[in-house]
Amino acid sequence: MPKPLISISLLALCCSACAPTHDAAPITVILHDQRFTAELATHAAAREHGLMMRTSLAADRGMLFVFPDTAPRGFWMKNTLIPLDILYFDADRKLVSVQPGVPPCKADPCSIYPSAGPARYVLELPAGTARRIGVRDGDTLAIGGEMGSVD
Repeated sequence: MPKPLISISLLALCCSACAPTHDAAPITVILHDQRFTAELATHAAAREHGLMMRTSLAADRGMLFVFPDTAPRGFWMKNTLIPLDILYFDADRKLVSVQPGVPPCKADPCSIYPSAGPARYVLELPAGTARRIGVRDGDTLAIGGEMGSVD
């Protein structure tokens, strides 16, 4: 009898590993009068996986990482296959810094790209987007509908 129980446990483990890396349906974010559809990463596993293994990201897409606290942040590009702009926002959703055109990591150890100040929200967009839309420190990130849905 133990064999079926082990098989069921292994199946459950495999299925959980295949679960989506984002938290919920994508939301709309607005930055510098530009709309983006962003996947949410609000829990540790989703934040850790991020945009890993993606081979492309449409110009109007991104991922919004939401942290439970405001602190200095640092992102790396381990297993991320596309270059990205990494934008760091404080608790008031004001832009505190940008790491533009961050390249994929080709070999360990991967570089870490830190925020210039404490951040609670991090938005990853296709490389070149921040420059293209003209973002500046202090720009405010609007997060679709209700803020309560991502906090």
